Amino acid sequence: MARGGAEAAPHSPRHASTAIDRWAIGSAHPAALTGMSRSRSLASAAIVLLLTACATLVRDPNWQDARRDSSAQAPDPAATPEAVVQVYAARTVGVKGVLGVHTWTAVKRSGSPKFTRYEVIGWGVDRGLSAVRIDRTGPDNYWFGRRPDLLVDVRGENVDALIDRIEAAVRDYPYPSSYRTWPGPNSNTFTAFVGRAVPELRLDLPPTAVGKDFLPGGAPVGITPSGTGVQLSLLGLAGVLVGWEEGVELNLLGLTFGLDLNRPALKLPGIGRVGVPDATHP
Repeated sequence: MARGGAEAAPHSPRHASTAIDRWAIGSAHPAALTGMSRSRSLASAAIVLLLTACATLVRDPNWQDARRDSSAQAPDPAATPEAVVQVYAARTVGVKGVLGVHTWTAVKRSGSPKFTRYEVIGWGVDRGLSAVRIDRTGPDNYWFGRRPDLLVDVRGENVDALIDRIEAAVRDYPYPSSYRTWPGPNSNTFTAFVGRAVPELRLDLPPTAVGKDFLPGGAPVGITPSGTGVQLSLLGLAGVLVGWEEGVELNLLGLTFGLDLNRPALKLPGIGRVGVPDATHP
C-alpha cells in the first residue's frame, strides 16, 4: 500500500466508484451483449449508492494510524524448521469492509528464516505498479486494525512442493496489471486462483471474499477454490457453486448466499458464516 499523501484513501467512495465505473463501461469485456452491459451499469449504480450511503458510518479518518503489527498467528521461523503455508482473511478498510475481506497467502520453506507473503492490492495499479505485491508486510499482520482470520495452516512434509506450485500460480496469475474492486479481479480473485492451482490446501474462502467467483478469462465453468467442487460463473456477477468444502453457494451481483452442509452454517453477504465456525485446514 502506498504511504504517500497523493493517493486516495482506500475508504474513499471515489476510489471504489472509479473501479466500478471502469468495469461498468465494459472495458474488460468489449464483446459483451448490450443487455448485459445495461444490467451491469444498473448494478454498478446500485453498488455506488450503497457504498456512498455507508461511507459516513464506517469511514475512519485515522486509518493510516491503525494497528498493523503481528497478530501472533504465524509461527516463529527461527523456531520452526518445517515448511509452512498459511492463508489469511481480514476485513477491508473503510466502506469496502461493510461487505468484504482482503485475503493473502504466506509461505515459509523448510529451514528458511522468514516467511514470504503474496497478495494483490489495487492501490497504485493505475500508476503502473503491479497488482501482485510480495512481502509488503508480515505474514499475519493486522490489516489496518482488523485482526486476520487464519483460513489455512499446512505444515510438514511435502509442503515445500506445495510452495513450488503456489509460487508458480503467483507467476501465472493472469491479471498482474489489473484491479477492480467489484466484481473482480481483486485480492480474492488472486487467492482463489492460487487455491484452484493447489487444491491440497482445501481453501474455503468466506462468503465475504467478494471477487472469489471471478473466473480467469471470463470462463463460465471452473473448479471451486477448494478444489472439491465445481462452479458456474457469469463474469463474477452471478453463478452457483457446489463443493464439499464450500457447500452450496449462490452468487448474485458478486454477493454470496449459501449453506455449508459439511459444517452446518448459513453464508450471508457482509455477515459471513452463521452457525458452526469454519475449520482451519488441514
